[in-house]
Amino acid sequence: MQLIYSLLFIMKKHSKEYLQNISPYETYELLVEGNKRFINNLKTDHDHLALVNQTSADQYPVAVILSCMDSRTSVELIFDQGIGDLFSIRVAGNIVNNDILGSIEYAVKYVGSKVVMVLGHTECGAIKSAKQDVTDGNITDLLKRIKPSISKAMLNDETKYLFSDSVAYANVENSLEEILTGSDIIKEMFEKGDIGIIGAVYDVKTGAVDFFKNLTQNKESEQKQLANL
Repeated sequence: MQLIYSLLFIMKKHSKEYLQNISPYETYELLVEGNKRFINNLKTDHDHLALVNQTSADQYPVAVILSCMDSRTSVELIFDQGIGDLFSIRVAGNIVNNDILGSIEYAVKYVGSKVVMVLGHTECGAIKSAKQDVTDGNITDLLKRIKPSISKAMLNDETKYLFSDSVAYANVENSLEEILTGSDIIKEMFEKGDIGIIGAVYDVKTGAVDFFKNLTQNKESEQKQLANL
């Protein structure tokens, strides 16, 4: 794996060549390693001004991440990435709608991002509000999109639902399903192995990301790699 990283970084990061040569699995590994650095306080010293200059003409983010708007869940920090590394889509409860699907389609088809991630988190205010049947203005419709995840979590394991953040996991799973069923573009690219799709949940108490293992690049060789994690 170290040899792969060495070869990749010979190419200029944030370049079209770099993005074309990194695979979905290698992109996933970059995110895993970045979170390890984050929780161990070994973060990369990003030269933000240099990154502004490098990305001023164009951008080539390796992944697009749909996450919650929660102030504790900045994906660039959580995965120790810099300016130009990630597309970040943020909305309360990491829900999916047509605008979000269109944004993801743009990232993977027209820019070339290699991984689509849905990132939930523990202690999610949107999930708590949905569980409490909060109704107020436009918040009401947003929370309706989370309600199926509550039912799913209760059916899967009612005890776990009552005493853990299992709804957050179910909500990520539902968002992943909505992405694949709602976009023919994303589904086709996933089935061809052009992109990987992964779910994850961020722990606001520890900073650690729990990566799902059930949805990754739809390519036999790299699925075997993931099976050995």
